Amino acid sequence: MFKSGDKAVYPAHGVGVVERIEKKEIAGTAYQFYILRIIENDMTIMIPTSNVEAVGLRRIIASNQVPKVYKILRQVEISVDAATWNRRYREYMEKIKTGSAFEIAQVLRDLYILKNDKDLSFGERKMLETARTLLVKELAIAKGSKEEDVAKQLDKVLLKTAEVAAATGTKRRKSKPSSVPSKKLLSSSSSSSSGSSRPAAAGGSRA
Repeated sequence: MFKSGDKAVYPAHGVGVVERIEKKEIAGTAYQFYILRIIENDMTIMIPTSNVEAVGLRRIIASNQVPKVYKILRQVEISVDAATWNRRYREYMEKIKTGSAFEIAQVLRDLYILKNDKDLSFGERKMLETARTLLVKELAIAKGSKEEDVAKQLDKVLLKTAEVAAATGTKRRKSKPSSVPSKKLLSSSSSSSSGSSRPAAAGGSRA
């Protein structure tokens, strides 16, 4: 599915580059792994090639899908109908974990609208920045544009959406529960930057 040099999106971590494909023997059985380096922080993740679909590793969205992302950002609605910040946080985190650019766009739009209406919690502010970073990097690659140009465009669209929401009111709707893979996968964990062992995200291990 992927070859060395391909860019791919790993859920909750963002865009990475397939550095190489390695074979490893575990308990007498040979397995193949994609060695994925996350562009944002240089983290290296080992992903079994047989579990790509289960962990949600996917290709960058096509350029013809970019308008759909902007359409979502322009919609004056809140996708999560939850009164308390901790419940909203859990539901938005589930959306981010899907790795879908469209789900992430919903999170970014919702939090941007909310922050113009009320104070966000510390966790929500961090999540807003995470969603923005994930979306900017993927859209920049999909469009072949500079990240700073995409960031400015996103901010402009979101500001307009928030202004319309403030003036006309915000439609709220209940979102469908996100489907996050729970399949137990082969993994071994270690941090490439510090050399210390850490738990890895489901399905991949930090090499």
